[in-house]
Amino acid sequence: MAAQKINEAHEHIAKAEKCLKTSMTKWKPDYDGAASEMAKAAVAFKNAKQFEQAKDAYLKEAEYHTENKALFHAAKAIEAAGMMLKDMKRLPEAVELIEKASVMYVENGTSGTAGMALDRAGKLIEPMDLEKAVDLYQKAASVFENEDRLRQAAELLGKASRLLVRLRRLDEAAVSLQKEKNMYKEIENYPTCFKKTIAQVLVHLHRGDFVAADKCVRESYSLPGFSGSEDCVAMETLLAGYDEQDEDQVYRVCNSPLLKYMDNDYAKLAISLKVPGGGGKKKKSPSAPQGGAGGAPPAEEDDEYEGGLC
Repeated sequence: MAAQKINEAHEHIAKAEKCLKTSMTKWKPDYDGAASEMAKAAVAFKNAKQFEQAKDAYLKEAEYHTENKALFHAAKAIEAAGMMLKDMKRLPEAVELIEKASVMYVENGTSGTAGMALDRAGKLIEPMDLEKAVDLYQKAASVFENEDRLRQAAELLGKASRLLVRLRRLDEAAVSLQKEKNMYKEIENYPTCFKKTIAQVLVHLHRGDFVAADKCVRESYSLPGFSGSEDCVAMETLLAGYDEQDEDQVYRVCNSPLLKYMDNDYAKLAISLKVPGGGGKKKKSPSAPQGGAGGAPPAEEDDEYEGGLC
């Protein structure tokens, strides 16, 4: 079966080469015909699991489409070559080709396709290179923002924000979260704005910037439905406890379901938040046990949480 497919691929390559030949009666190469044959050769190689040769065939197809000024089809072929590299576990090279394809999509005027390609590239590289994934998600968000497709832009920024938190690049995470929140506000998705406010507060408190955290909450009062909401009350309680160095109050809010079951990166910020002055997680006094816990260490709760979400 594989040998048959390989032979079939080579037949298509021969036909592609024939399309490129010129003569007295055929002055110009037939790039469209050559690209079509190369696409068939690539598929045949792919079916035979000859990914390296399939990749080369897709790149040749892209070359012929470019000569024919068919940028969209050239970009598609380059992206297909990237997928062959993915199948060969050569992810950085795969991402490089997908990025190249995204530039061609933009040049062709099909920016939405470029944004989706960059998103796919981000997902591919995220398990091995968070920094690169952040870059790709941010580029994809910019592409969608330029198209006024704010929902998609905000979702991609959300991916970047979470990874920036994981990388402890908290200053950049704060900027990214504010941009996300502004987009959700513009499309009137207010409940998501409330959740972004909680994430902002956690990021700013980990940065040691209480003023910025407080400002985020105060600015959110202008959002319809925020004042008096569960999210608002939780943040007011958290900021008051943080400001007053009340470890119990901070612990209660940070370990409440509202924060504990946020996206994992933000939930981890919540359960690791320490109050100023060296305070940290809730310390239960042996003389005043609460809820029958009898002074059991809070670390057990954290362990349960970690196992449940990861």
